[in-house]
Amino acid sequence: MPKQFFRRHLPRDSRELDHDGSLRRVIGRRILDPNVWHLNRRSISGGIAIGLFVAWIPMPFQMVPTALLSILLRVNLPIAIIAVWVSNPLTWAPMYWFAYRLGILLLGRDPIRVEFAMEWSWFFDEMLRIWQPLLLGCSIMAIVSASVGYGLTRLIWRWHVVTDLLERRRRRKARGNRNRDAGG
Repeated sequence: MPKQFFRRHLPRDSRELDHDGSLRRVIGRRILDPNVWHLNRRSISGGIAIGLFVAWIPMPFQMVPTALLSILLRVNLPIAIIAVWVSNPLTWAPMYWFAYRLGILLLGRDPIRVEFAMEWSWFFDEMLRIWQPLLLGCSIMAIVSASVGYGLTRLIWRWHVVTDLLERRRRRKARGNRNRDAGG
């Protein structure tokens, strides 16, 4: 069950994070809201959706807006931070290339040939040329991946709950049959 896995690896209570009160003074009370740390279907699926959404935003330090959105929307912060790492130095190129190609397709434009150079001026010059299709593709992929992640998480969570319920009923019924057979 996913809930046991997360319980093993995440703090049990917000008080574990703030044993001396310094976290509350620095960040504020909102981060200690229990909903930011709860392990339930809503908080986990919301955290995954936020993480996947922000992963498609082409910007540095994606964990900062992920954390702020998680706290603001009161969804699971650690799960959101884990989910945003779908976007990492190994996946940036294919993700943003795909988003750019999607934007080109939707805008009906021809792709722009880009020659790579490791310079800040190159980055800003090229970004001015490709920003519209890139941001359109990233926006669409952010919405789609967040929606799919949210829906799949809720579906998988529901499947585990139903499976556990059926297994408990099966064991209860088997126990009842054994008791009836032993007594009769």
